Amino acid sequence: MKGRLSLATAGLALALLGTWLLGQLHPYREIVERGPTVQARANPYLAAELFLRRQGLEVRRAGGLETLAAPGRQTLLLLGGHEHMTPRLAARLLDWTAAGGHLVFVAGSLWDEKAGRSGDLLLDGLGIQQYLSEDLAVGKSRDDDRQRKELARFYLQNEKTPAYLAFDTTFHLYDSRHRAYAWANSGAATHLLQVRHGQGSATVLSDDWIWENARIGDHDHAWLLWYLCRDTRVTLVHRVAGDSLATLLLRHFPAALLALVLLAGCLLWRAGLRQGPALPVAAPARRQLEEHLRAGADFLLRRGGQASLLQGLQQDIRRHAARRNPHFADLSEDAQWQSLARLARLPSEQVRRLMETPGKRLPAADFTRQVADLQRLRNAL
Repeated sequence: MKGRLSLATAGLALALLGTWLLGQLHPYREIVERGPTVQARANPYLAAELFLRRQGLEVRRAGGLETLAAPGRQTLLLLGGHEHMTPRLAARLLDWTAAGGHLVFVAGSLWDEKAGRSGDLLLDGLGIQQYLSEDLAVGKSRDDDRQRKELARFYLQNEKTPAYLAFDTTFHLYDSRHRAYAWANSGAATHLLQVRHGQGSATVLSDDWIWENARIGDHDHAWLLWYLCRDTRVTLVHRVAGDSLATLLLRHFPAALLALVLLAGCLLWRAGLRQGPALPVAAPARRQLEEHLRAGADFLLRRGGQASLLQGLQQDIRRHAARRNPHFADLSEDAQWQSLARLARLPSEQVRRLMETPGKRLPAADFTRQVADLQRLRNAL
Protein backbone atom coordinates (compact mmCIF):
# COMPACT_ATOMS: atom_id res chain seq x y z
CA MET A 1 0.00 0.00 0.00
CA LYS A 2 2.80 2.37 0.90
CA GLY A 3 4.57 1.55 -2.39
CA ARG A 4 1.48 2.43 -4.42
CA LEU A 5 1.08 5.68 -2.50
CA SER A 6 4.70 6.62 -3.19
CA LEU A 7 4.26 5.95 -6.93
CA ALA A 8 1.10 8.03 -7.06
CA THR A 9 2.81 10.89 -5.23
CA ALA A 10 5.77 10.78 -7.63
CA GLY A 11 3.46 10.73 -10.64
CA LEU A 12 1.51 13.70 -9.33
CA ALA A 13 4.73 15.62 -8.73
CA LEU A 14 5.93 14.91 -12.24
CA ALA A 15 2.59 16.02 -13.69
CA LEU A 16 2.70 19.28 -11.73
CA LEU A 17 6.30 19.87 -12.81
CA GLY A 18 5.42 19.26 -16.45
CA THR A 19 2.44 21.62 -16.21
CA TRP A 20 4.68 24.33 -14.75
CA LEU A 21 7.34 23.86 -17.42
CA LEU A 22 4.76 24.09 -20.20
CA GLY A 23 3.53 27.31 -18.69
CA GLN A 24 7.03 28.76 -18.86
CA LEU A 25 7.46 28.02 -22.58
CA HIS A 26 6.57 30.84 -24.97
CA PRO A 27 6.81 30.29 -28.74
CA TYR A 28 8.56 33.03 -30.72
CA ARG A 29 9.74 33.60 -34.27
CA GLU A 30 13.32 34.50 -35.07
CA ILE A 31 14.51 35.75 -38.45
CA VAL A 32 18.09 34.82 -39.30
CA GLU A 33 19.73 37.13 -41.83
CA ARG A 34 21.95 35.18 -44.17
CA GLY A 35 22.89 38.13 -46.37
CA PRO A 36 22.23 38.56 -50.08
CA THR A 37 22.19 35.58 -52.42
CA VAL A 38 24.92 34.90 -54.94
CA GLN A 39 22.65 36.24 -57.70
CA ALA A 40 22.01 39.47 -55.78
CA ARG A 41 25.73 40.03 -55.15
CA ALA A 42 26.47 39.52 -58.83
CA ASN A 43 23.60 41.76 -60.03
CA PRO A 44 23.02 44.98 -58.03
CA TYR A 45 19.75 45.56 -59.92
CA LEU A 46 18.25 42.10 -59.47
CA ALA A 47 15.48 43.42 -57.20
CA ALA A 48 14.57 46.07 -59.79
CA GLU A 49 14.42 43.44 -62.50
CA LEU A 50 12.18 41.14 -60.44
CA PHE A 51 9.95 44.06 -59.44
CA LEU A 52 9.31 45.03 -63.07
CA ARG A 53 8.48 41.44 -63.98
CA ARG A 54 5.97 41.26 -61.13
CA GLN A 55 4.28 44.33 -62.59
CA GLY A 56 3.66 42.33 -65.77
CA LEU A 57 6.39 44.02 -67.85
CA GLU A 58 8.58 42.11 -70.29
CA VAL A 59 12.18 42.57 -69.08
CA ARG A 60 15.26 41.45 -70.99
CA ARG A 61 18.75 41.65 -69.56
CA ALA A 62 21.49 42.34 -72.12
CA GLY A 63 25.27 42.42 -71.87
CA GLY A 64 25.60 45.19 -74.46
CA LEU A 65 23.84 47.21 -77.12
CA GLU A 66 24.68 44.97 -80.07
CA THR A 67 21.21 43.38 -80.13
CA LEU A 68 19.17 46.51 -79.38
CA ALA A 69 15.53 45.92 -80.32
CA ALA A 70 13.39 48.21 -82.49
CA PRO A 71 12.61 51.49 -80.68
CA GLY A 72 8.81 51.31 -80.73
CA ARG A 73 7.42 51.11 -77.15
CA GLN A 74 10.81 50.16 -75.82
CA THR A 75 12.58 51.40 -72.68
CA LEU A 76 16.33 50.97 -72.39
CA LEU A 77 17.62 51.15 -68.81
CA LEU A 78 21.31 51.95 -69.21
CA LEU A 79 22.40 51.56 -65.60
CA GLY A 80 25.94 51.66 -64.28
CA GLY A 81 28.77 53.39 -66.14
CA HIS A 82 29.08 54.03 -69.88
CA GLU A 83 32.36 55.92 -69.87
CA HIS A 84 33.83 53.59 -72.51
CA MET A 85 31.07 54.22 -75.01
CA THR A 86 32.41 55.01 -78.49
CA PRO A 87 31.12 57.94 -80.59
CA ARG A 88 29.62 55.50 -83.10
CA LEU A 89 27.71 53.63 -80.38
CA ALA A 90 26.53 56.87 -78.77
CA ALA A 91 25.26 58.17 -82.13
CA ARG A 92 23.45 54.89 -82.73
CA LEU A 93 21.81 55.06 -79.31
CA LEU A 94 20.65 58.66 -79.79
CA ASP A 95 19.26 57.73 -83.23
CA TRP A 96 17.41 54.83 -81.60
CA THR A 97 15.92 57.26 -79.09
CA ALA A 98 14.94 59.77 -81.81
CA ALA A 99 13.14 56.97 -83.67
CA GLY A 100 10.73 56.49 -80.78
CA GLY A 101 12.63 54.74 -77.98
CA HIS A 102 12.82 55.74 -74.34
CA LEU A 103 16.37 55.97 -72.99
CA VAL A 104 17.03 56.04 -69.24
CA PHE A 105 20.65 56.56 -68.21
CA VAL A 106 22.89 58.10 -65.53
CA ALA A 107 24.96 61.23 -66.14
CA GLY A 108 28.60 60.17 -66.11
CA SER A 109 30.69 63.37 -66.23
CA LEU A 110 30.72 66.98 -65.03
CA TRP A 111 30.43 69.83 -67.51
CA ASP A 112 33.76 71.39 -68.46
CA GLU A 113 33.30 75.11 -69.16
CA LYS A 114 36.70 75.49 -70.82
CA ALA A 115 36.33 72.50 -73.13
CA GLY A 116 32.67 73.24 -73.82
CA ARG A 117 31.71 69.61 -73.26
CA SER A 118 31.50 67.01 -70.50
CA GLY A 119 32.97 64.00 -72.26
CA ASP A 120 29.76 62.02 -71.70
CA LEU A 121 28.63 61.56 -75.31
CA LEU A 122 24.99 61.00 -74.38
CA LEU A 123 24.80 64.08 -72.16
CA ASP A 124 26.49 66.26 -74.77
CA GLY A 125 24.23 64.90 -77.50
CA LEU A 126 21.12 65.84 -75.51
CA GLY A 127 22.43 69.21 -74.33
CA ILE A 128 22.29 68.30 -70.63
CA GLN A 129 25.04 69.48 -68.30
CA GLN A 130 25.96 68.15 -64.87
CA TYR A 131 27.45 70.31 -62.10
CA LEU A 132 28.32 69.93 -58.45
CA SER A 133 25.48 71.10 -56.24
CA GLU A 134 27.89 73.03 -54.04
CA ASP A 135 28.58 75.34 -56.99
CA LEU A 136 24.95 76.46 -56.74
CA ALA A 137 25.35 77.35 -53.05
CA VAL A 138 27.33 80.54 -53.70
CA GLY A 139 25.35 83.42 -52.23
CA LYS A 140 22.65 81.10 -50.81
CA SER A 141 21.64 81.07 -47.17
CA ARG A 142 22.12 78.21 -44.77
CA ASP A 143 18.41 77.48 -45.03
CA ASP A 144 18.85 76.87 -48.75
CA ASP A 145 21.78 74.53 -48.01
CA ARG A 146 19.69 72.59 -45.51
CA GLN A 147 16.79 72.42 -47.97
CA ARG A 148 19.06 71.00 -50.67
CA LYS A 149 19.71 67.96 -48.47
CA GLU A 150 16.04 66.99 -48.41
CA LEU A 151 14.49 64.27 -50.55
CA ALA A 152 13.98 65.09 -54.20
CA ARG A 153 10.33 65.65 -55.22
CA PHE A 154 8.96 64.47 -58.55
CA TYR A 155 5.62 66.03 -59.52
CA LEU A 156 3.21 64.61 -62.05
CA GLN A 157 0.73 66.67 -64.00
CA ASN A 158 -2.61 67.05 -62.18
CA GLU A 159 -1.11 65.41 -59.05
CA LYS A 160 -0.88 67.37 -55.81
CA THR A 161 1.32 64.91 -53.90
CA PRO A 162 4.85 64.38 -55.27
CA ALA A 163 6.93 61.23 -55.29
CA TYR A 164 9.87 61.37 -52.88
CA LEU A 165 13.26 60.10 -54.00
CA ALA A 166 16.57 59.84 -52.11
CA PHE A 167 18.99 60.96 -54.84
CA ASP A 168 22.58 61.85 -54.04
CA THR A 169 22.39 65.62 -53.62
CA THR A 170 26.03 66.07 -54.63
CA PHE A 171 25.12 66.62 -58.30
CA HIS A 172 22.82 68.92 -60.28
CA LEU A 173 21.48 68.51 -63.82
CA TYR A 174 20.86 71.46 -66.14
CA ASP A 175 18.93 71.45 -69.41
CA SER A 176 20.86 73.87 -71.62
CA ARG A 177 18.37 73.57 -74.52
CA HIS A 178 15.28 74.09 -72.32
CA ARG A 179 13.47 71.00 -73.60
CA ALA A 180 12.72 69.33 -70.25
CA TYR A 181 9.07 68.57 -69.58
CA ALA A 182 9.51 66.82 -66.19
CA TRP A 183 12.09 66.96 -63.42
CA ALA A 184 12.80 66.08 -59.79
CA ASN A 185 14.37 68.67 -57.46
CA SER A 186 15.77 68.71 -53.96
CA GLY A 187 15.92 72.36 -53.06
CA ALA A 188 17.90 74.18 -55.75
CA ALA A 189 19.45 71.03 -57.30
CA THR A 190 17.85 68.93 -60.03
CA HIS A 191 18.44 65.17 -60.08
CA LEU A 192 16.10 63.95 -62.82
CA LEU A 193 15.31 65.44 -66.21
CA GLN A 194 13.00 64.16 -68.95
CA VAL A 195 13.48 65.64 -72.42
CA ARG A 196 12.00 65.02 -75.85
CA HIS A 197 14.42 63.76 -78.49
CA GLY A 198 12.90 63.34 -81.91
CA GLN A 199 9.95 60.99 -81.64
CA GLY A 200 11.28 59.48 -78.41
CA SER A 201 12.35 60.68 -75.00
CA ALA A 202 15.29 60.46 -72.63
CA THR A 203 15.35 60.38 -68.84
CA VAL A 204 18.62 61.48 -67.26
CA LEU A 205 19.43 60.73 -63.60
CA SER A 206 22.18 62.16 -61.45
CA ASP A 207 22.65 58.67 -59.94
CA ASP A 208 20.95 55.28 -60.06
CA TRP A 209 21.66 53.96 -56.58
CA ILE A 210 17.95 54.42 -55.76
CA TRP A 211 17.32 51.25 -57.82
CA GLU A 212 20.02 49.09 -56.28
CA ASN A 213 18.94 46.04 -54.32
CA ALA A 214 19.32 47.66 -50.88
CA ARG A 215 17.47 50.92 -51.75
CA ILE A 216 14.73 50.18 -54.26
CA GLY A 217 12.30 49.53 -51.41
CA ASP A 218 12.87 52.99 -49.89
CA HIS A 219 10.52 55.95 -50.42
CA ASP A 220 9.02 55.96 -53.95
CA HIS A 221 12.03 54.45 -55.75
CA ALA A 222 10.20 51.37 -57.04
CA TRP A 223 7.24 53.46 -58.16
CA LEU A 224 9.49 55.76 -60.20
CA LEU A 225 11.03 52.74 -61.96
CA TRP A 226 7.57 51.42 -62.83
CA TYR A 227 6.41 54.87 -63.98
CA LEU A 228 9.33 55.28 -66.38
CA CYS A 229 8.93 51.75 -67.83
CA ARG A 230 5.14 51.42 -67.84
CA ASP A 231 3.44 50.00 -70.95
CA THR A 232 6.79 49.21 -72.65
CA ARG A 233 9.17 46.33 -73.14
CA VAL A 234 12.27 46.85 -71.01
CA THR A 235 15.91 46.13 -71.85
CA LEU A 236 18.28 46.38 -68.90
CA VAL A 237 22.00 46.91 -69.57
CA HIS A 238 24.37 47.10 -66.60
CA ARG A 239 27.47 48.42 -68.32
CA VAL A 240 28.49 49.34 -71.85
CA ALA A 241 31.93 48.14 -72.94
CA GLY A 242 33.93 49.95 -75.58
CA ASP A 243 35.35 48.44 -78.74
CA SER A 244 38.22 46.02 -78.33
CA LEU A 245 41.78 47.01 -79.19
CA ALA A 246 41.73 44.81 -82.28
CA THR A 247 38.54 46.48 -83.54
CA LEU A 248 39.96 49.97 -82.99
CA LEU A 249 43.22 49.12 -84.75
CA LEU A 250 41.40 47.58 -87.69
CA ARG A 251 39.12 50.61 -87.97
CA HIS A 252 41.76 53.36 -87.70
CA PHE A 253 45.02 51.73 -88.87
CA PRO A 254 44.21 49.15 -91.57
CA ALA A 255 47.27 50.09 -93.69
CA ALA A 256 49.61 49.79 -90.70
CA LEU A 257 48.18 46.36 -89.83
CA LEU A 258 48.62 45.18 -93.43
CA ALA A 259 52.25 46.36 -93.43
CA LEU A 260 52.83 44.59 -90.11
CA VAL A 261 51.43 41.32 -91.49
CA LEU A 262 53.63 41.56 -94.60
CA LEU A 263 56.69 42.30 -92.45
CA ALA A 264 55.98 39.28 -90.23
CA GLY A 265 55.60 37.10 -93.32
CA CYS A 266 58.94 38.30 -94.71
CA LEU A 267 60.68 37.63 -91.39
CA LEU A 268 59.28 34.10 -91.23
CA TRP A 269 60.34 33.45 -94.83
CA ARG A 270 63.83 34.78 -94.08
CA ALA A 271 64.14 32.66 -90.93
CA GLY A 272 63.16 29.56 -92.88
CA LEU A 273 66.00 29.88 -95.44
CA ARG A 274 68.68 27.22 -95.36
CA GLN A 275 72.03 28.34 -93.99
CA GLY A 276 75.09 27.29 -96.01
CA PRO A 277 75.36 24.98 -99.01
CA ALA A 278 73.27 21.83 -99.15
CA LEU A 279 75.05 18.58 -98.35
CA PRO A 280 75.29 16.21 -101.32
CA VAL A 281 73.10 13.15 -101.14
CA ALA A 282 75.19 10.15 -100.16
CA ALA A 283 75.29 7.24 -102.55
CA PRO A 284 73.23 4.20 -101.44
CA ALA A 285 76.39 2.03 -101.41
CA ARG A 286 77.81 4.08 -98.51
CA ARG A 287 74.81 3.57 -96.27
CA GLN A 288 76.09 0.62 -94.26
CA LEU A 289 74.92 -0.65 -90.87
CA GLU A 290 77.86 0.95 -89.07
CA GLU A 291 76.95 4.38 -90.47
CA HIS A 292 73.33 3.96 -89.35
CA LEU A 293 74.43 3.01 -85.85
CA ARG A 294 76.87 5.92 -85.67
CA ALA A 295 74.22 8.35 -86.94
CA GLY A 296 71.69 7.03 -84.41
CA ALA A 297 74.18 7.41 -81.56
CA ASP A 298 75.04 10.96 -82.65
CA PHE A 299 71.32 11.84 -82.78
CA LEU A 300 70.70 10.47 -79.28
CA LEU A 301 73.76 12.31 -77.97
CA ARG A 302 72.52 15.61 -79.40
CA ARG A 303 68.94 15.19 -78.20
CA GLY A 304 69.39 13.52 -74.82
CA GLY A 305 72.99 14.27 -73.94
CA GLN A 306 75.52 11.93 -72.37
CA ALA A 307 73.16 10.96 -69.54
CA SER A 308 70.66 9.30 -71.89
CA LEU A 309 73.35 7.07 -73.46
CA LEU A 310 74.86 6.14 -70.11
CA GLN A 311 71.46 5.38 -68.58
CA GLY A 312 70.63 3.15 -71.52
CA LEU A 313 73.74 1.05 -70.89
CA GLN A 314 73.10 0.98 -67.14
CA GLN A 315 69.54 -0.27 -67.67
CA ASP A 316 70.85 -2.97 -69.97
CA ILE A 317 73.32 -4.05 -67.28
CA ARG A 318 70.51 -4.27 -64.71
CA ARG A 319 68.47 -6.46 -67.07
CA HIS A 320 71.44 -8.83 -67.53
CA ALA A 321 71.98 -8.95 -63.77
CA ALA A 322 68.29 -9.72 -63.17
CA ARG A 323 68.60 -12.78 -65.42
CA ARG A 324 71.49 -14.02 -63.28
CA ASN A 325 69.85 -13.10 -59.97
CA PRO A 326 65.99 -13.04 -59.94
CA HIS A 327 65.99 -10.98 -56.71
CA PHE A 328 68.35 -8.31 -58.04
CA ALA A 329 65.63 -5.62 -58.45
CA ASP A 330 64.58 -6.05 -54.80
CA LEU A 331 68.06 -5.34 -53.46
CA SER A 332 69.17 -1.96 -52.15
CA GLU A 333 71.45 0.15 -54.30
CA ASP A 334 74.59 -0.81 -52.36
CA ALA A 335 73.61 -4.46 -52.46
CA GLN A 336 73.09 -4.22 -56.23
CA TRP A 337 76.58 -2.81 -56.71
CA GLN A 338 78.07 -5.63 -54.59
CA SER A 339 76.08 -8.22 -56.54
CA LEU A 340 77.32 -6.80 -59.85
CA ALA A 341 80.88 -6.79 -58.52
CA ARG A 342 80.63 -10.50 -57.60
CA LEU A 343 79.01 -11.44 -60.92
CA ALA A 344 81.53 -9.45 -63.04
CA ARG A 345 84.48 -10.10 -60.69
CA LEU A 346 85.25 -6.40 -60.46
CA PRO A 347 85.90 -4.13 -57.46
CA SER A 348 82.62 -2.85 -55.97
CA GLU A 349 83.95 0.75 -55.96
CA GLN A 350 84.56 0.60 -59.71
CA VAL A 351 81.05 -0.78 -60.27
CA ARG A 352 79.59 2.03 -58.18
CA ARG A 353 81.47 4.65 -60.25
CA LEU A 354 80.26 3.12 -63.51
CA MET A 355 76.60 2.79 -62.44
CA GLU A 356 76.25 6.33 -61.08
CA THR A 357 75.28 8.99 -63.64
CA PRO A 358 77.78 11.89 -63.58
CA GLY A 359 76.33 15.21 -62.48
CA LYS A 360 78.08 17.22 -65.19
CA ARG A 361 79.10 16.79 -68.77
CA LEU A 362 82.26 14.67 -69.13
CA PRO A 363 85.12 15.41 -71.49
CA ALA A 364 84.97 13.37 -74.67
CA ALA A 365 87.85 11.08 -73.59
CA ASP A 366 86.32 10.36 -70.13
CA PHE A 367 82.89 9.77 -71.67
CA THR A 368 84.33 7.30 -74.21
CA ARG A 369 86.23 5.50 -71.45
CA GLN A 370 83.12 5.16 -69.25
CA VAL A 371 81.04 3.82 -72.15
CA ALA A 372 83.75 1.23 -72.89
CA ASP A 373 83.91 0.20 -69.20
CA LEU A 374 80.12 -0.16 -69.05
CA GLN A 375 80.16 -2.31 -72.16
CA ARG A 376 82.84 -4.54 -70.61
CA LEU A 377 80.77 -4.81 -67.43
CA ARG A 378 77.72 -5.81 -69.45
CA ASN A 379 79.70 -8.39 -71.44
CA ALA A 380 81.07 -9.84 -68.20
CA LEU A 381 77.54 -10.67 -67.10
